[in-house]
Amino acid sequence: MDLDVLKNQNLKNQDFFSVSSDLVSVPRFDITLPYGAIPDPQGVQFLIFSRNARQVNILLYDHLDDTSPMEVIPLDRDKNRWGDVWSVYVRGLSAGALYHFQADGPFTPHFGMRFNKDARLIDPFAKAINGEYLYTDDGILVPPKCVVVDDSFDWQGDRHLRIPLSDSVIYEMHVCGFTQSPSSGCKFPGTYLGVIEKIPYLKSLGVTAVELMPVHEYMQRDPVQAGKGGGRVNYWGYDPVAFFAPHQGYAWDKTPGAQVREFKEMVKAFHQEGIEVILDVVFNHTAEGNEHGLTFSMKGLENSVYYMLENDPRYYKNYSGCGNTVNGNHPIVQELIFNCLRHWVHNYHVDGFRFDLASILSRDRNGNLVPNPPVVEMAAEDPLLSDTKMIAEAWDAAGAYQVGSFGCVRWAEWNGRYRDDVRRYWRGDPGMTNLLATRIAGSSDLYQGSGRMPFNSINFITSHDGFTLNDLVSYNGKHNEANGEDNRDGDNNNFSWNFGQEGYTYDVIIQENRKKQIKNMLATLLFSQGVPMLLMGDECQRTQKGNNNAYCQNNEISWLDWKRVLTAEDDLLRFYHALVDFRKAEPALRHRHFLSGQPFPGHYFPDISWFQVDGKSYDWSKDMPTLVCLLAAIPPMYNFSAATSESKLTRQMHYRTAHSSVLSGLRRPHHPPISAAEGELRTSNNLLMIFHSGHLPVSVVVPPIARIVTWRKFIDTAEESPKDVYTNLDGPLLDAQQAINVSARSFQCFLSPGR
Repeated sequence: MDLDVLKNQNLKNQDFFSVSSDLVSVPRFDITLPYGAIPDPQGVQFLIFSRNARQVNILLYDHLDDTSPMEVIPLDRDKNRWGDVWSVYVRGLSAGALYHFQADGPFTPHFGMRFNKDARLIDPFAKAINGEYLYTDDGILVPPKCVVVDDSFDWQGDRHLRIPLSDSVIYEMHVCGFTQSPSSGCKFPGTYLGVIEKIPYLKSLGVTAVELMPVHEYMQRDPVQAGKGGGRVNYWGYDPVAFFAPHQGYAWDKTPGAQVREFKEMVKAFHQEGIEVILDVVFNHTAEGNEHGLTFSMKGLENSVYYMLENDPRYYKNYSGCGNTVNGNHPIVQELIFNCLRHWVHNYHVDGFRFDLASILSRDRNGNLVPNPPVVEMAAEDPLLSDTKMIAEAWDAAGAYQVGSFGCVRWAEWNGRYRDDVRRYWRGDPGMTNLLATRIAGSSDLYQGSGRMPFNSINFITSHDGFTLNDLVSYNGKHNEANGEDNRDGDNNNFSWNFGQEGYTYDVIIQENRKKQIKNMLATLLFSQGVPMLLMGDECQRTQKGNNNAYCQNNEISWLDWKRVLTAEDDLLRFYHALVDFRKAEPALRHRHFLSGQPFPGHYFPDISWFQVDGKSYDWSKDMPTLVCLLAAIPPMYNFSAATSESKLTRQMHYRTAHSSVLSGLRRPHHPPISAAEGELRTSNNLLMIFHSGHLPVSVVVPPIARIVTWRKFIDTAEESPKDVYTNLDGPLLDAQQAINVSARSFQCFLSPGR
């Protein structure tokens, strides 16, 4: 507005620069995507990237089950194309509209181009996908319809929680499998809303973040195989169709686009309970497969840009093991990936990502592993993602293994070395004690040399990909016959041990030994430096009956059986609660820098020290099954704020709410997890930990340096509940002048308050 006009309106200078009292400012930060379908109050703008297309059409549909569009909008190459971007504005169209793209161009596989003028194409930037895979009368595949989405949502002030990674306890889970079992008692089983119903249970576990297995739109069954009456169900979700779209199968409301709202409701509900949401994202391949696969999206728009091709471009590079490899370091694909990450962070408020087969992102366009790959470096430096947790599965299906060397300090990694070394130590393999010490102390051999910290290591013993913790101690070998591949699939290197009988047993002694071994591994995981990740159901001995590759088992093999939750609460679940709660309250278990073996200035104990059964300093040249670790308390002046804990009463309320509708006849009183006044330890503790994987009992001499303070027993995995863990820190006093009797294959921990 011209200043003279302002004067004529008799507006005072101070009024011009002041904010009207009628205006209301609220925190808001949304991301508008540069491509796809972008609605406004008058219509929808469509923007499509295609460099070599000769003609692009927008196909509009009335209904999800339509195989023919109700209208085709052709885009003129001269009028509707700016550079390599095709654009058209359709006035009168609104959110909820159903559409596909169509692109005509060269079908010249020898040059990497696979245009098909008849193919119906899913928008790579589609925000929602609904419907089934259909066929026209003349055999043309009609994939699920894209949905125009309005991103508006009342977040009610929700923000990212920004919990420090070092304070995190991560729970890996499957949205459907978490509540699909009838035993869950959920009103909305197998859905985002079903997860909301069970947030009180997750709250009671003390986890700070859930890591959701893929929630983007994925292909549940190959339509070609399904049309022949075959094909395996894709339960896990590692076969993406639309990176930007929440999976329609997890929505209770089947209205097109309703999954967007339900997903946001779930994230908001998690945040209200102080739990972050991390997504498992799959930017390494798509469901379009190789040269024999279907064309229903990126193949038909610009095949040689979106995918890595062999020197003979008829064929696809296959570093994913799934037929194709997304060309992640091509500038166009980089842009897609970063817009996708920003979309999930700012339009869905997710708190982090775990990148499946992330080493593929370290490969250049020729497939070579390169230092500082652009997409990895950009993810670390993107200002819009600076509060976002970045976790890499630092390997791929073609032999790359980058654990300890992926990216920079912004990247954490699934520590596969931790998983294998802890499993092998507790199985009793020789030569593993030295490696166990390294893993307990934060894996400095992997991370310290590159300037990273213990919290760059995501420690885990089990994940979706492999045995559950119960099966790890119940099976010597995999049992994947139900997958229909003659037990050829799945990893053969499980480092498991069944204690003398394969699978379930009625032998009480074997049952007790297996439970003790589970507790040994849980204690190791939760008392190690780094960030613990726990697998859904391990807290209640969930079993997959020996299946270590349940990717196609959308049934009781994979689902969480909530009856197990109730039967475990007085024993394993109580143990689990106590250890998680103690970890969150004890800063000595969450160091942000590597331990040095030197004392804090003015204090007696080294920050960490290691001993043998005779009380002498550990001789690392020897191979012994017993390791004694003295972890010093952190003095108050060096302490950092711990993750917030709640009072006993609050935790009990969450637990009871979680079980209000589940098998009411089986409910039992809850033993609250460890807590001091208002749930926080008043001082840090010295910890004396004994790891013993030997098959015979052993007597451990208390190290002389540890005899100057008073110790109380905290944990003994060889004891029956409730003596396996003293949740009120009131265990029996230790006579430091007497040897400690340690049972075969067990863990003990003693506490002494720091000063």
